[in-house]
Amino acid sequence: MMKRGDRTVLEALSKGESVGASRFPEKLLEHLRDEHLIIATSHGSKVSYKAVNPCAIIVPPGGPEMTRAGQVEAFGDSKIYRTRSCPGFPVNSYEPVRSVLGGRSLIIYPCPGTFLFISDWQEFRIPEDVIVIGVENMENFRMVRRQKYLFEHLCAPILFVSRYPQSTDLVSWLESIPNRYIHFGDLDLAGINIFLTEFQCHLGSRASFFIPRDADERLSRGSRDRYDSQLARFESLSAPDPRLEFLISLIHKHHRGYDQEGFI
Repeated sequence: MMKRGDRTVLEALSKGESVGASRFPEKLLEHLRDEHLIIATSHGSKVSYKAVNPCAIIVPPGGPEMTRAGQVEAFGDSKIYRTRSCPGFPVNSYEPVRSVLGGRSLIIYPCPGTFLFISDWQEFRIPEDVIVIGVENMENFRMVRRQKYLFEHLCAPILFVSRYPQSTDLVSWLESIPNRYIHFGDLDLAGINIFLTEFQCHLGSRASFFIPRDADERLSRGSRDRYDSQLARFESLSAPDPRLEFLISLIHKHHRGYDQEGFI
């Protein structure tokens, strides 16, 4: 049944408002993400969502609760919370990357201002020498050409991927391939925690966190508010990787966090 909380969230999204993750009923959030109707934005450890197109958000008619029949009439699907019409994840590259999708050759080299979406991800394979870089922020993901300077030292083909819209598809695909994975995100405690709990725990030693050579200088001019808002939750954060431990120590040294957008 459509509950009052679902309707309240849908009304806010249909008006173009940003809705905090804590306000979402779990099943509604899962459905809207799977259907790619919302996009996430992060502010430190806080995540909120906005409609990609507010006009596409349907607010069902009726009172506080709505029957399954009403859901079918409004949404055209009796399994609204279970159907995933578009699984997968986006990919991008500033140089041609060879791949195979469903047994057919695919060159990944989107035109500037575009990226590709891999829907049949179970059938998607790349050469073992390709380094996969997971980009946490969608703005950085869209503008990978502006950040080429950060990765030229790798001397290997690079495929950029994004975990948005959020699902387990990207991690499941990464688990199925042997490639090296680098997580490119915010230089803050929450960003490190995302890497540890959502990627490294599944990928082990072939996963690493991107730390720029000038991390100390960047953090010195980072956000104090970002650090303060995360401290209570992540004050005791630690990592088995000495490089990550060093980054954590720099964050505590400067009492600041650095937004990934600063790399663009």
